Amino acid sequence: MNVPHEQQVAFTNMKSYRPFHSRFDPCRPIGVKYYSTPPHLYMGFQPPNLEQFSPQVALRKGTLWPALYDPYVNPYKGKREE
Repeated sequence: MNVPHEQQVAFTNMKSYRPFHSRFDPCRPIGVKYYSTPPHLYMGFQPPNLEQFSPQVALRKGTLWPALYDPYVNPYKGKREE
């Protein structure tokens, strides 16, 4: 698949889209909506001998494998208009 250089986007787990807003909608537009995709969606199978966190770190992070760790970053923080 040949994608022009301008359309190539760096890989990120945080995706975004802009919902359709009609000029007849009574409410103001929502703007950009964000959603997160977990890392296991991009891993076809679990490779053997994956690196592992120590048990204490794994309990804090919620997963044993660093490749599957996905910290939540709030994309809306600091963007709210009041």
